[in-house]
Amino acid sequence: MAEESVAVAPPADPPCRNCGAPAPLAYCPVCGQETRTKPPTFLQFMREAGGRLVALDGRLWKTLGGLLFRPGFLTREYFAGRRKRYVRPARLFLVASLLLFATLRIVVEVGDLDVVHIDPPAKPAKGDKSAAPAKEAKAKAPAKESKSEAPAKEGDAEAPETGGKSEGGLTLDDSFNVLDMGGLEVVPTLKKRIERFNHLSSKEKEVQITDGVLRYGPYAMFVLLPAFALLLKLVYLGRGRRHPGRPRLYSEHIVFAAHNHAFLFLGIVAATVFIDLLRALVIVWMLVYMLWSMRVVYRGSWIGIALRSFVLLISYAVLFALVTVGLLGVAILLK
Repeated sequence: MAEESVAVAPPADPPCRNCGAPAPLAYCPVCGQETRTKPPTFLQFMREAGGRLVALDGRLWKTLGGLLFRPGFLTREYFAGRRKRYVRPARLFLVASLLLFATLRIVVEVGDLDVVHIDPPAKPAKGDKSAAPAKEAKAKAPAKESKSEAPAKEGDAEAPETGGKSEGGLTLDDSFNVLDMGGLEVVPTLKKRIERFNHLSSKEKEVQITDGVLRYGPYAMFVLLPAFALLLKLVYLGRGRRHPGRPRLYSEHIVFAAHNHAFLFLGIVAATVFIDLLRALVIVWMLVYMLWSMRVVYRGSWIGIALRSFVLLISYAVLFALVTVGLLGVAILLK
């Protein structure tokens, strides 16, 4: 009697520990979690921790090579859909900005930032008519009272430091006392913070301003990034018949802006660390890089690129000045 064959069912695929879907390979095809649940070794743990932020594998070196030495290359690769092999623009921008301000915190000393050296309010000239009434009153005063007024003259010399104001914005005197903060000083809480700052010594004020600018600088960069992308969209308005492959969407402009800002951050780090000839070469390469990258990504003639770059430079300088004033105010208030 022939033995009956018994069909053996193939083993079921192990379920994913996260979503429960069948996951026969190293990663779940549904949620993407790894199927290996064994705790990692120390090296694996450190690689995973670093890789989440900067992708410590072949992608990092490919990304740095393209970013530093091939203007516009990463942006074109991103638009072409080749994204897995490179670090994403947002992550690259974040890491580069953190590296920049970490480097500045190491190399910049108190008072080195130009942002803390703000000119004091202009004092009245000798021929100013506004000073005439004071001179006439002093001339009419009796001789006996002139001696008692001698200490008041010193106080008059300090008056512009405590009473002078500018039309809006942030104004500091030569002792870093806050004279005007665009109307914010009328808020009771902020007024106390300003008064507390004014009572600090000049050295303590410089320390607080420098430390605050470097601490909150990365947040300011996240304001400038979308603003720069908006400027790109404005200077490249049009139907694009001559250059159909030119970026038109705001999201495309922000990818280009993220790549170029990341390059600038790394370039500033290199210029800060290097000296003499190497620093000059880095600065020249940064200028060439920006124009070259626009030619690669946006196409067009060099004359058009130069004109658009000039408009971008002026507009971005204005935005940068506004953000710097806001950053300075934050450094004073948030302590």
